[in-house]
Amino acid sequence: MKMRLTTPLLVTSALLLAAFSTGSPVFLAGAALIALLCISSVLGVLMATRTMAVSGDLSERAVQRGEKVQLEVTLSYRSIVPVAPLLVEMGPGVDQDNRTMLVDAASGQPVVFELPCHAAHVGVLLPGVESVTVTDLFGICSRKVAPRREGSGLVVLPVPFEVGAQVYAAGESGSESMARASEDVTSPADVRAWQQGDPMRKIHWKLSARKQELLVRRYDAPVMPDALVLLDCGEPQRQAGVEAMLDVKDALLETAASVMQESIRTGRPVRMPLLGRHPIELDKGMGMPAILETLAHVDFSAGEPFERVLHLEMRRMRKVGSTIVITSRLGSRLVDVMSSMRRMGPYVRLYLVTFTPEDPPLLPMISRLQNAGVEVCYVTPLAL
Repeated sequence: MKMRLTTPLLVTSALLLAAFSTGSPVFLAGAALIALLCISSVLGVLMATRTMAVSGDLSERAVQRGEKVQLEVTLSYRSIVPVAPLLVEMGPGVDQDNRTMLVDAASGQPVVFELPCHAAHVGVLLPGVESVTVTDLFGICSRKVAPRREGSGLVVLPVPFEVGAQVYAAGESGSESMARASEDVTSPADVRAWQQGDPMRKIHWKLSARKQELLVRRYDAPVMPDALVLLDCGEPQRQAGVEAMLDVKDALLETAASVMQESIRTGRPVRMPLLGRHPIELDKGMGMPAILETLAHVDFSAGEPFERVLHLEMRRMRKVGSTIVITSRLGSRLVDVMSSMRRMGPYVRLYLVTFTPEDPPLLPMISRLQNAGVEVCYVTPLAL
């Protein structure tokens, strides 16, 4: 609570001095009136802030980035002493012109007003009243309160865009990959009796000697190779300004959504592990609505260096025909890991989110990746 008692104290002191000097009850009554005024002002502000009730209701619970929704705010309080119009500060999501406003509300009479909210960035927003400042009619005291903000908030979904068709390494598509999977001698599922025409390499010689009959290995059913999408879920490289940082995060999430949408459209298996406080792995069986909502909740809290994440994912490369890496930062270690991935067989495509694709420090690393057979695509963040 802020108190502005300098002027009232000076006036009260002057009146008391005059009352004691002259013996006049008029001056004494004036001093008592000012003191009573100060006490009632403080009580009125305290009662208004303690009984303050604020609620907000959104017209939509989930929208795509760039869309707008209406926020209906209801505000009420109770006080036996009138107070000045309330200074209301709105939280993120509300249009900048409406972030701060004066609301004239009487005690016991709820005030309802609507505001447009702009879903400018992917994520979960809690648009609503951030704080209310209550001041008495004479400006003697004021108190700022932050009402409780409840609810699941507004989910702002990424907007997918068109990306290039998924590319698989040579021999990783159609009948070629099925034939390779059927000949994969590293994944026997069972054995059976030898039949005329079975190749000699499939005979399980040790078990056949023990059973005194020829037995051949049966293998896992062949499967189509996966596409593995690796999104950098760590905090992006620092940008010039908060808005630029948010634009980079939007571009990362929307690129991931676009790649998943393209893979689902073509019917190919695709997986995308997401790290952070709540790790999860997305796949095409979840469907695009669930994938988009999950991406909207990504908070970029993964503490593991992204090159280490890529290194750990290299154990999947035997069953992966295409790897997509999405990041906003590029370093020598990251280049080395992606080059190693490409040498292991799968096709590797990098989506690099950057405002400056022609940045001189990037060019040597891009050249190294291209020489290693890695496809490099640039994504420029776009603000709405």
